[in-house]
Amino acid sequence: MSSRFFTRRDLLRLAGAAAAALALPLPRGLSARSARSPDQERLDAWTCALRSGGLIRRDEPIGRAAIQVGELAAGTPYRAGTLDAYLLAARARTPGYEPLTLSLTQFDCVTLVESCLAVSRAAARDSAASWERFGHEIERMRYRGGVRRGYTSRLHYFSEWIADGERRGLVRDLGAELGGAEDGRPLRFMTANRAKYPALADDEVFRRITAMERRLDGRPRRVIPTKRIPEVVGRIETGDVLAFATEIAGLDVTHSAFAYRDPAGVLRVLHAPLSGGVVEVTRTTLPEYVAAIRRATGILVARPLWAV
Repeated sequence: MSSRFFTRRDLLRLAGAAAAALALPLPRGLSARSARSPDQERLDAWTCALRSGGLIRRDEPIGRAAIQVGELAAGTPYRAGTLDAYLLAARARTPGYEPLTLSLTQFDCVTLVESCLAVSRAAARDSAASWERFGHEIERMRYRGGVRRGYTSRLHYFSEWIADGERRGLVRDLGAELGGAEDGRPLRFMTANRAKYPALADDEVFRRITAMERRLDGRPRRVIPTKRIPEVVGRIETGDVLAFATEIAGLDVTHSAFAYRDPAGVLRVLHAPLSGGVVEVTRTTLPEYVAAIRRATGILVARPLWAV
């Protein structure tokens, strides 16, 4: 287990529980600068770069700051399943516990989006963004209502990540204004594929996830169809959050990323791809990228906001 995936509060809780169970003393020095790591060094350097570049201003879109963080993260390795892997490790020590998983040295597609925005917001609040502040910004994006209350409070479906964030002023859903079509299919992928989610082995967790999926019924997603993306690229800004909708039964999206407008004004995609293995900007344009995704139906688009 690496300390870089947890806040110091989480580490103390987990280590304390393990120490109590084994009748061992708390590891010496754990509470003192335990988060000082390559991750903290990146947070310091990226905060400095944002501030020196003049992007931490409320009259500038936060998307531009997030894109600069994404550019700084280019080449960082992709790692799938990070959240659930560390969930299982934590629960082995403290049953029912949902750790606040954090990293700036490896990402999946969602944690890249969250981390770029969290670094930007943390830098806007603190001249030297702390690991705790970064963790707070992640927590209020990742969990329903911004409060971490276990696995079932996590926003597992990215369309709900957008909807919940919009209710709390973190993003603005652009689906309606970009002419998105309603996708009202029920979301059942998690419960229909229980074996893919180790946490769902717990019957109570499974029951709560089932109830969560049912609550999302009647809340259609606004998807800009693949064939219409070329018509709206001029209205998508660099730093807008993209989610790639799919026809897979019970699922809303298969990937998330940022819109990235290059120096020539061409709209591309900045993301952490499973296929490429590292954070990168696509060579293809956004319309070309979506058209090449198997079973893709279009995109969801949300504009990130600085938030209070």
